[in-house]
Amino acid sequence: MIRRYAGRLRTSASARPEGGRERRPHNLFEAAAVYVAARAEDDQDRIEEAAAWVSPEALSFGVSELACRAVIALARERDESPAAVARDLLGLPAA
Repeated sequence: MIRRYAGRLRTSASARPEGGRERRPHNLFEAAAVYVAARAEDDQDRIEEAAAWVSPEALSFGVSELACRAVIALARERDESPAAVARDLLGLPAA
């Protein structure tokens, strides 16, 4: 039983390309981070690339989560409420 397991390990290790990195799928938060950064830099090619990594629904969720985390981080940094920071970022008058 141990020989069979060791044989499978050797076969799977040798099947991988030498020195090459294994490609892993992008997760929705990685896609959202790249997408938002590309939008900020007006990099259309990168926007399209990141948008293709996940479904539109997943990208929307990731962008929303990123926005929430960014507003919270800025609110802490500025010692203001998240609502005040969000309104300021959007150029809205104070509530």
